[in-house]
Parts: sequence; structure tokens; C-alpha cells
Amino acid sequence: MPVMPAAFFGHGNPMNAIEKNRYTEAWRAFGAAVPRPRAILVISAHWYVQATAVTAMPRPRTIHDFFGFPRELFEVDYRPPGLPQLYEEIADVVHPTWVGADLDSWGIDHGAWSVLTHAFPDADIPVVQLSINALKPFDYHLQLGAALAPLREDGVLVIGSGNVVHNLGGVSRALPDAGFDWAQRFDQEAKQMMLTDPTGVGRLDGHRDYDLAVPTPEHFLPLLYVAGVAGATGAPAEVLVDGYAYGSLSMTAYTVGMEAPAVAGAGFAAPLPEGPPPDGANI
Repeated sequence: MPVMPAAFFGHGNPMNAIEKNRYTEAWRAFGAAVPRPRAILVISAHWYVQATAVTAMPRPRTIHDFFGFPRELFEVDYRPPGLPQLYEEIADVVHPTWVGADLDSWGIDHGAWSVLTHAFPDADIPVVQLSINALKPFDYHLQLGAALAPLREDGVLVIGSGNVVHNLGGVSRALPDAGFDWAQRFDQEAKQMMLTDPTGVGRLDGHRDYDLAVPTPEHFLPLLYVAGVAGATGAPAEVLVDGYAYGSLSMTAYTVGMEAPAVAGAGFAAPLPEGPPPDGANI
């Protein structure tokens, strides 16, 4: 079985799940280029809890963890199988870090399926999610990502899904495909580190624009897992696609350990629903 790459996706607006644009085309191209995984392990911004856990159910449910969006989005039913035995493999490889087995509380949230529905539309590859432990510092997440790296040799594709810059309070409909200066500065610094010194992203909490770019950490933290994989293996990181949405979201995506596939298409990010972004929309 070939060694799997790893990847980080800026998933942005949930509407990307049902739209076609240059970001979703990049996700599709990635899925077409990667060797077929035995399983996909997703670290999603939207499973942000006070514990480290792995989904361990045979048939994870599709979670629509948002509101205020069109019915068509709620009708997405991405139902790949789970892989309960992967929990034991993860627990072994990250030991002595403790990881719990989630048998029934979570499933596959939109941070995972909004990307996977494009990258692996047949939903026939087992998908497992790893929660983000909200109680832990940056170093913990980097080190846990590094500990997961050996799973790649056993056919596990490690994916982080979030956004390098994610400030919903700063969203501007006047900037559908552009970023504020502070968003661009922070995203470019993250890019420089990912391409030269991946574990350096763990120091970005000292960046002058950090508080604006990362007002809450859950969307940034999945990047640390992929940076940890890159740092542990020395595998090169490449930009899959980049850009901005609504001023305050970065859509940058990275691959680790593979040549970035050719990406076609030049559309914009998915449009937001009419009206102001709903409070708690959790995109």
C-alpha cells in the first residue's frame, strides 16, 4: 500500500458543499490524484470539545451543524462507512496520549463532508473523525499530528479541515473573493511557514494579526495537525489552492507528501445565503 499524503483544506462557507468553484474543483482534483486510502482520518474544526476522541461507530451519521442555509444543504446525506478498529490503531500510535472512543455521540460534521463530498463523492472509503481538544495548547496539537504520521504508511489519509483565517464577525459581502489586509498578512505568514518550517505555525499566536485572524482557535487548529505530520516526516508541503472569501476567511489548502494536482476552474467562493450571516451559523 502506498504511503498516503496528508492535506489541510480551508472549507469556508458550508454552501461550498453544493457549489462548484475553484476551491471545490481543487478538492475534486486532490481526491482524483491521491492513491485510494484504506481510511480517511479527519480533524475538523467543528468537533471542538473538551476531550480527545475518535469516532468508532460502523455507520457514522451525517451532521448538519449549522442553520440559516437553504434546504438543499440540509438534504446532503454523505454516508461513508466508519472503521471502528481504526480507534485501536490510533490509540496505539499516539500512546501515551489518551484518546477516547466515541461510539454514538458524533459522526461526520460539515467540516468533513463539505470537502469529502467533492474529493470522494462515492462515499465508499471509511471516514473517522478525531476531535480537537479545546483544553490543550498549540504544542499538544502539533505533537499529536506528528504522532499520527505513521498511520500514512498503513493507508490512512490524514485531513485537517478548518480555515487559516476565520473571523465571522468580520465578514463583508462587498468582498466575496478578497481578503482584508490583516487577513492576507496572517495567511501569507502561515504559508511561508508551511512551505519552509511547518511546525513554525505553532508560533503564529504571536503574530500581530492573530487576534483578528483567529478570534477563536477551532478553525486554525486543524492546520497544526497537518503541520505536525509535515514536521515529523520531512515531507514537503505544497499549496493546493489559495484565496480569500468575504474579507475575513482564508481558503488556502495544502498537501503534504504529494505533488499538488493540477487544478482547473476559476470561479469564486460559494455565495452566502441572503441576509446577514446568522449568529451561531458555525461555518
